[in-house]
Amino acid sequence: MKHTKVAIIGSGPAGLTAAIYTARADLSPLVFGGEKYGGQLMLTTTVENFPGFPEGVQGPKLMMDMIKQAQKFGAEIMFRSVTKVDFSQMPYKIFVDEDEYTADSVIIATGAKAKWLGLPNEMTMVGRGISTCATCDAAFYKDKKVAVVGGGDTAMEDSLFLTRFASEVHILHRRDSFRASQVMQKKVLSNAKITVHWNTEIKEYMSSIPLPLAHPSYLDSLRFTGIKIHNNKTNEDTSLEVNGIFLAVGYEPMSKVFEGQLDMDEKGYIKPIDGKIKTSKEGIFVCGDVEDYRYRQAIVASGAGCMSAMEAETYLREKE
Repeated sequence: MKHTKVAIIGSGPAGLTAAIYTARADLSPLVFGGEKYGGQLMLTTTVENFPGFPEGVQGPKLMMDMIKQAQKFGAEIMFRSVTKVDFSQMPYKIFVDEDEYTADSVIIATGAKAKWLGLPNEMTMVGRGISTCATCDAAFYKDKKVAVVGGGDTAMEDSLFLTRFASEVHILHRRDSFRASQVMQKKVLSNAKITVHWNTEIKEYMSSIPLPLAHPSYLDSLRFTGIKIHNNKTNEDTSLEVNGIFLAVGYEPMSKVFEGQLDMDEKGYIKPIDGKIKTSKEGIFVCGDVEDYRYRQAIVASGAGCMSAMEAETYLREKE
């Protein structure tokens, strides 16, 4: 068993920022980074909206630099996943398989994962024509044709945002009506740049190079060229030429391991008790996409990670 003053669960922008701040506060944080570390930015290519990088930065590089920065100041990062927690009494218990750890304070930054369609070669095309964040990537599609998959408010918001850049926006929805609010539907349906394809599902992603790839070096020249779609009412299959596609079919918070331990909403997002950062348990703080279902931006997550670290530091100091 190992004890730490601060345990941080998660290694995306929120968790690593919290690690940097708590390490610099001489709290020697223990970070449970998971086997798939770095968060959603590990699935992106060029990030242009993170401050301090006027020419943009590759998502994986940004995360690796954050890891190095946290380690430089004394954070211990373990690339293993937490399998169970016990927050019923202090010190709090964290388990990685059969290994047990205890902590006086915990910062939860496990993030959320985008829901995918599960089509062949989908993950290969992420960052090369497939995106789950219109706010992040819309500017790459100036005067180009794009598609959006979904029928909720997020899909409507993404489509309207994309019209500021794209020449055409095609919404693909598998049903014959949206589930989005009437206000959002009205805005979308009255926008001349938007075309709605009802009862439509995607069958295949098309690219400039046949997939699966024969050699990894082909990724450099891989280009998204369109999609093959299926109308589930007429059974007609057609092709739609677009330069990119945005999946807006939802996110899933990575909070299952905390079920029964902390207050959550009906979708599984951890509920802060003060509107931000503090949870229903004393000394346990939350930051990033595991509680933020609205913004889902790296810079917002990093800011919340900073706040969580400062709250944890204050909490521990007052407990001394």
